[in-house]
This record gives sequence, structure tokens and C-alpha cells, in this order.
Amino acid sequence: MPSLRETLSRTRLSAADVDWLHRLVGDWQMVADLSFADLTLWLPVELDDALDPDLSPWFLASHARPTTGPNFYHDDVIGQPASREREERLTHVLTSARSVTHDETGFVREQYVPVVREGRAIAVLIRHTDLQNMRQQGGLEVNYLQISQQLFAMIAEGAFPIEGSAVGVGRGTPRVGDGVVRITAAGVIDYASPNAVSALRRLGHTDQVNGADLSEIVTSRLVEGTTVDETVPLVLTGRAPWGTEIESGSINMTLRAVPLTRAGERIGALLLLRDVSEIRRRERELLSKDATIREIHHRVKNNLQTVAALLRLQSRRLHDPAAQEALAEAGRRLTTVALVHDTLSQGFSEQVDFDEVALRVLRATVEVAATRTVVATELRGSFGSLLAEDATHLAMILAELVHNAVEHGFEEQGPSTGGGTPPRVVVSARREMVGDQDRVEIMVIDNGVGLPEGSSPDRTGLGMQIVEALVSDLRGTITWEATKPHGTVVRLSVRLRSKSSA
Repeated sequence: MPSLRETLSRTRLSAADVDWLHRLVGDWQMVADLSFADLTLWLPVELDDALDPDLSPWFLASHARPTTGPNFYHDDVIGQPASREREERLTHVLTSARSVTHDETGFVREQYVPVVREGRAIAVLIRHTDLQNMRQQGGLEVNYLQISQQLFAMIAEGAFPIEGSAVGVGRGTPRVGDGVVRITAAGVIDYASPNAVSALRRLGHTDQVNGADLSEIVTSRLVEGTTVDETVPLVLTGRAPWGTEIESGSINMTLRAVPLTRAGERIGALLLLRDVSEIRRRERELLSKDATIREIHHRVKNNLQTVAALLRLQSRRLHDPAAQEALAEAGRRLTTVALVHDTLSQGFSEQVDFDEVALRVLRATVEVAATRTVVATELRGSFGSLLAEDATHLAMILAELVHNAVEHGFEEQGPSTGGGTPPRVVVSARREMVGDQDRVEIMVIDNGVGLPEGSSPDRTGLGMQIVEALVSDLRGTITWEATKPHGTVVRLSVRLRSKSSA
């Protein structure tokens, strides 16, 4: 199905005309629901003389189905050309800028409405009504159809869509099915749908709705001390095409006003309203849960940092160098895990922007490990967003590999790298989908003294055992190799967990 933007590219409309049609289509679901009918938007196109002369100069650019009644078109019709008979009617409506109604065989009624902007028709809207499957006419149907005809008249006058109109007020935007209120120019209710009456009853209004002042109904039910948005009075009186939300006790209600005009004079307004109390309650619960999770991560981070600090203090009281080193290594590993929880505590997601974590791990590890020389660091590529468990594993792996690169590549041999170049550690990451597997290819590269020829790294140490255990848990592989003229590169490939399996 082509988008409206794609279909508009076939016309020679100005940018302002295109914007007008986008705004109309963005707001015409309300019109379709009120009219219980499908709406189609037809645009004239410029045809090349070299093309088939039988091609129609009109095509269907957009389509809306009502949610309040049966659909007229069940299949995708966007992009279809007009028949010869329809061409004549479309051209007549566009040139005359006047609406016409056409009945076909007594089963289908089509209302052709010119879409006018600044006194000039730029397109034609058709309302398609299936006469055989029409809803039975009652009070709701009659009033909805009256309102829709007022909106069609405004479209033909160039008064709809309304300048400055907001099509929604966020999550919980009211729709026609949620509740419809029509008020006079004085703000008095002359019609309220059953759902609108129910919403006002929940707000606390028990008297007659029709004939009442909507502004008085709402403002009299506001809790004392409630902060009222400045848009509320204008919305309640239908003077501005805006949306707002009010809260009264345990009731949250969103409202949207559409001023109704005739020949430029305001004759009343249509208001859509919706009780969103349950939606807001769930949102508050989610915010509370998110805040709780963030607080848990914050406390875990603080506890890990406290334990790491205690281990450092304890190591200073020991006289055994091996014991001191063991406690220092344990503290460093706890600090690495704390970095992940620190990142989690700053957001609402259980996923981590690992590029930030990797950079912090890289710098912190080099700062601790490099005591005899200054080692530069660099992060290349991107890890992307990782689940918390994967992030913790990778942070530990990187910390061990970088610490190992600095300790054995530079510290044991002094500041020289064997080639006169400044000491440097680079972490490179490349993330890609391999089939249905989300994989990250990582390299830790240093320009240190490198591995002795024909040898492999000592895997008996605790650090290497931790790395291999974590790599195995990530269903990955790890290899070491010497680089020319000197240095070492560690290649690591891991498979990330999916959200569904987490």
C-alpha cells in the first residue's frame, strides 16, 4: 500500500497544499466515524502526453474506514484510478468547488466534497455509504450525521482542518466512540452521546446533561487546590481547537474540542471526551515499578562499591603480597559490575547502552593497571544496547582482557613497547545478525611486547578462568594471537540473548 507522501509526489501541488492534505488525512478518522461511512481522497495528477491517453487523470490517494459501522471497501483501494463516470463528477466538483451527492443503483450513495484551501479546491473527498447496511436511525445516528455534515461543509469552505488544531493530547486521546458532546456557541450542551453521559456521571454530575453548561459541570467537580491547565476553559467552551486533560479525585478525563463554524462564524463546537482513569492508574504503577527497579540498581551499585572499598582497606592491613593482590583484584571486579548497575540506575530500561559502559571500563581498568607508564585507550565501533546480564558478562570480560593486556604487555617490561610507539590499548566491536543470532565480534588490541613466539597465554590464572567461563556462558569463542611487529590481539565472538529469552 503506497503512503500518502508517495501518492502526493504524483501531483504538482504546492508544499502548503500538501501539508493541508496531510493534516486532513491525519484528522479525518473522526469524520469517518461520525458519518458511519468510508472516506476516500482523490487527487488530480499531471499526465505526460507520451503516456497512455486512456489513463485517468484522477487517482485515489488515501482511504479511511469507520470504526462505528460496516466498511464499504474491504480491500486496499489506494492508488486506483477513477472510472470515466467518476472522472466527470470529480472534475465538476473540483472546478465548481461545490458538493454533490450521487446515488448508484439505489444501493450506494456517494457524497463528493471539495477539499478547499484559501478559496481554491485542491482535491475531492468522497463519502461512500452502503444504503443496504446502514445503521438504524436513532438519536445517536441522527446527531452524528448532523455533526459530520457540518464538518463536510467546513471542509468545502476551507475551514477544516483547523489551523493550530492538535489531533491528540497524548496517550488516551479521545475518539468518537469514547464520547461525543455538541455544545452551542454559548457553551450549552445540546447533545451528548450515551458514553459521554456516562463519563460525566463518573465525574460526579447527576443532573440533566442536555441544556447544562459543560464548563460549569467540569469546573464544579474539580478538587480544591487542583492545578488547572490554561487550555481547559477554552476547550470546555469550544473556543479553541485544542486538547486537554482534567483530574477530579480519582477520575482522569481527556477532552478535545473542534469548533464548528459556518461562513467563518462559530456556531458551536464538537467535544470528544474519554475517561482515561484506568490508563493513568496503570501508567502510575509502571512509573512506580520503574522507579523501584532504578532504586534497586542504585543500591546494588552502592553495595558493590562499599564491598570493593572494604576489600581495598583489608588488603592494606595484610603483609602477604599475594593476598594483597588477590583482594585488590576482587575489588576491581566488583567495581566493574557496579559500573553496569550504575548505568541501569540512570534509565527506565533493563537494557544498557554498552558503549558508555565499555568506555568507562576501558579507562578505569587502564588507570588501575598502568602504574609504570601512561597507556592510551580507544573504543572503535559500537556494541549497541545489551540486556543487563549480557552487559555484566561483557564488562567483566573486557576488564580482565584489558587488565591482562596492560599488565603483561607494558608493566612487566616497562614503558617501552618494543617499537618506540606510545603504549596503546584498542577495543573494537562489530555487531551483526547472523541468521537469527545476534552476535558481537570484539577485538582487544595492544601494541605491547606481545606473546613469546610459539607460546599461548597462561590460562591457569583466576582472571583467564573467569573470562573463559563467561565466554562459554555467552556461547562464544576466544582466541589470542601475536601481531606484527609487536603486540597482541584477542578475538572474541559472543552470541547475545534475545529479549524474549531473557
